[in-house]
Amino acid sequence: MGKKENRKIQDFDGLYAFLRHYVDFMLRMAYRRIKYVGLEKVPADGAVIYAPNHTNALMDALVILAMDSKQKVFVARADIFRNPKVAKILTFLKIMPIMRIRDGMDEVRKNTEIIHKSVDVLLDKVPFCILPEGRHQAKHSLLPLSKGIFRIALEAEELMDGRLPLYIVPVGLEYGNFFRFRSTVLVQTGKPINISAFLKEHRQLTQPEVMNLMKDELTERMKEIILYIPDDEYYDATLDTCAAVINQQVDSWRKEHPGSRRHSLTTRFAANKMTLGQIARLRAAEPEKAAELLGRAADIHREREKRGISLGSVVKKHPFWSRLLQLLVLIVTLPYTIPAGVLTLPVTGLSAFLFSKMKDRAFYNSIRFVVTLVLWPLLLIIYAIVLYCTLPWEWALGLSIALIPATVLCQEAWRLLRLAVSDLRLLCAPKLRRSIRDLRQQFTDLLHKEEEPA
Repeated sequence: MGKKENRKIQDFDGLYAFLRHYVDFMLRMAYRRIKYVGLEKVPADGAVIYAPNHTNALMDALVILAMDSKQKVFVARADIFRNPKVAKILTFLKIMPIMRIRDGMDEVRKNTEIIHKSVDVLLDKVPFCILPEGRHQAKHSLLPLSKGIFRIALEAEELMDGRLPLYIVPVGLEYGNFFRFRSTVLVQTGKPINISAFLKEHRQLTQPEVMNLMKDELTERMKEIILYIPDDEYYDATLDTCAAVINQQVDSWRKEHPGSRRHSLTTRFAANKMTLGQIARLRAAEPEKAAELLGRAADIHREREKRGISLGSVVKKHPFWSRLLQLLVLIVTLPYTIPAGVLTLPVTGLSAFLFSKMKDRAFYNSIRFVVTLVLWPLLLIIYAIVLYCTLPWEWALGLSIALIPATVLCQEAWRLLRLAVSDLRLLCAPKLRRSIRDLRQQFTDLLHKEEEPA
């Protein structure tokens, strides 16, 4: 009993390690591609606090967890720990509570114990993860960072007393789609902030001044590794502009970087980043022309949304031909996907029911993932028992194995069908296609004018 009570949150747990392999595997199935970039930037000589942007609820933490084989300790808002049973589960999952100012100053003072525990975690060189925005937002933007991460970092630095260097490592998470399974994730590690070096460089400042400066520094480093779009009236218009010009921007990028692949996540990120930089410069130098461009893009966005056309269709050079093969694949696989779709109905039905109870769509992927994670293995066991009771064992074994990837393949089939319908809608909207071409041309003309010598 005493050993269990003295157990630290960062200590190895066999059951946790086993379940983590399963969760990591299911995460890889939930996304078509997960790309990690810049892991070599993570310091190996000290303690690390990961600071990722927060756009996709639970999925953000799972993506960070799967960065490498190291176990990690996370923090979450303290109010979800109020139920003792829930608190026990969260502790098992290596999640610690943290009080926020909105919980009241009396509660915030309780963070002293958490900070001491976090220092213990860091001294054991177990990575610590704090989502510095404090809450999630399903947008390619960045909420103001809370001071919690900096307060913990500064107090941890003091308590560690030079025993280990301490770093805050920014991490940028970019999802192809925040709300859909079988999307993509690009995870980029930014330049770490060495806390000791930062304090030495700004030793003349007060602690509040240091925290504000560190906050500004981390904000800028996070903006560098995400598609940062100001959350203003032109947010949607900016996204549609990026989609309209992505192919020509990819071509421009690849001319300067010949080794880059057209469809790689890093190439497309770089192309979109280039577009965002050009739009920002245009908004600063030519606000009226920028407003005209983005106004046209806003009209396109509204028309596209009204028709149910996704950005995925806009970015395709030849949507009809690109999806034709996928439609053929869908037709060929119907003998599998139809019965598989019926057998996975408990998963999709329960997910849909829980969606209806949630106002925040950012939880959709998290709900679908957890439901699939828990319910699908149970259903597989039930189906296997039924098959073995009704069919020869060879058939039962073969069908049981064939059912294992059913949820993933059904989600992929649904994704392809959804994109094919979207492409068809775009093909049936010549006026919208013409507007997109005009937007693309207007953007190119403005760039060329900007590049002309004065």
